Amino acid sequence: MIELDGTGTEPPHGDDLAGAFGGNVRRRREAAGLTLEQLSTRSSVSRAMLSKVERGEKSPTIGVASRIAHALDASLSDLIGGPNAAGSGVAVTMRKKDRPVFRDPETGFERHMVSAAPGVGGGEMVVHYLPAQVSTGLLPAYPPGTEKQLVVLAGTLTVAIGGISEILDTGDSLFFQADADHGFANRTNAPCEYLMVISRRT
Repeated sequence: MIELDGTGTEPPHGDDLAGAFGGNVRRRREAAGLTLEQLSTRSSVSRAMLSKVERGEKSPTIGVASRIAHALDASLSDLIGGPNAAGSGVAVTMRKKDRPVFRDPETGFERHMVSAAPGVGGGEMVVHYLPAQVSTGLLPAYPPGTEKQLVVLAGTLTVAIGGISEILDTGDSLFFQADADHGFANRTNAPCEYLMVISRRT
């Protein structure tokens, strides 16, 4: 796994967040007045899987988690939970150890929220880790007005957007409108790490 700070410290795993993720899904669903059956229909995720996720018994893959988030009109970061940030006034600090991390239990894909104050200014930053030969699969389209920008920090990344494929090497960057299905893949034998900024126009 590639490290952000080069210290050799393994990035925190997201397994501990399964319960928090499930609790946030349940609260969002209940606040929206949806039954498990209705959320299942909206998200194309089985009722059994949703029930296990809500109870914290099952960590969803990135594809399942994204479909649940979109069905609840929430961001993935909303369901993962906000960072344990500290600060006041014009500065907010989040330490690396406090990052909320989502980890795909099947592939080892990791999504690290690195925004100390996500949502401020209509955007957030995340770092993605893709192990060798791992793909997120196609993720659902975001609402119109959502934009993504990314830069590859290490490795080679293949980005699929609405039938178009772009191969990015270390240092390459990309901007795209995220209102179409899109996915990220590492088709090499070395890990890949990239920083992404998600912006939502209101």
